[in-house]
Amino acid sequence: MSLVLKTNCLTKKFGKQIAVNEVNMNIEKGDIYGFIGKNGAGKTTLMKMVCGLISKSKGEIKLFESNDVEKERKRIGCVIEEPAIYEGMTARQNLIYYNKLLGIPDNSNIEPLLKSVGLGDTGKKKAKQFSLGMKQRLSIAVALLGNPDFLILDEPINGLDPSGIREIRELIIKLNVENKITVLISSHILGEISKIATKYGIVDKGVLVDEFTAEELKNRCKRCLPIKTKDVEKAAYIIKNNIKSEDFEVLDSGEICVYDLLDKSAEINVELIKNNIIVTSISTKDKDAEEYFVKMMGGN
Repeated sequence: MSLVLKTNCLTKKFGKQIAVNEVNMNIEKGDIYGFIGKNGAGKTTLMKMVCGLISKSKGEIKLFESNDVEKERKRIGCVIEEPAIYEGMTARQNLIYYNKLLGIPDNSNIEPLLKSVGLGDTGKKKAKQFSLGMKQRLSIAVALLGNPDFLILDEPINGLDPSGIREIRELIIKLNVENKITVLISSHILGEISKIATKYGIVDKGVLVDEFTAEELKNRCKRCLPIKTKDVEKAAYIIKNNIKSEDFEVLDSGEICVYDLLDKSAEINVELIKNNIIVTSISTKDKDAEEYFVKMMGGN
C-alpha cells in the first residue's frame, strides 16, 4: 500500500517549548486516520506543518512518497481551526469565491459539490444563518474544490450536537469510500472517532505514543478473563498446558488475560487452586476502548 503521508522526526519548537517532538507518522492511501490527543497535545501544529501553514523546526515530510512537498501539497484539502467561510455570502457564493482564488475557470463543479455535502438546497440562505454543522460541511466543501486526494480535518465535530456529528461522520465515510479520499482527522472525542477510523495515532505532549489499525485496537480491547495471582509464571504454565488455552497473554501489570475460555472461569480457578496457586481475582470483562485511549494519552 502506498503512503500518502510519512513524517520522519518531525519537530516544531516555539522558543523553548516543543509542540511536536520527533513524530514518525505513516498514513496509507485509503486510511481514515484518527489523530487523537488532548487539547494542546500538538495535533493542530502537526497538521499545519503538513499543510505548509507553519514551518517545521526539523525533520522530514513526504507526501505521496515524493520529496517535492510543495508540489504535492496541491493534492491536499484542509480545514484547520475556524471554518474559512464568509458568513455574509450563500454557500454557492462562498464556493465561487474560492474557485476564483484557486484559479478554477468555471463553476460547473459547485452544484454537485454542494449536493455531495448536503447543502444543495440552501439557496439564498446566508452562511451566518447556518448551523455549526452546516458551516463545517461548507468548509469541507471549500477544501474539496481542487479535487484533493488527501483531506485534513482539525476537530471537525468539536461543538456539534449529535445530529451534526452524525452528518459529518457520514460525509467523511462517503468521501473516503466513494471519492477514494484519504482522511486525516483529529479529535479528542474518542467515541465518535472510533466509529469511522481505520487507523489511529495517539499523541501526548507532542510525542506520537503509538500508531495502530482499527483491527489492532479491536484485539487490544477484546473481551477477556483477567486473572490476578502472585505466582504469574506458574499460573501461565498451568493455563497453557493443563487448561489448554490457545489465546492468553501476561500483561506488564502481572495480570493474565485469557481470551478463548471466557465461560470457563470456575474450571480455571479450580485447576489453579489444585496446583497450589492462589487466585486473588478472576472475572470476565470488556477492555474499554475509551479507557485504553485515555491511558495512552497520559491519563485524565
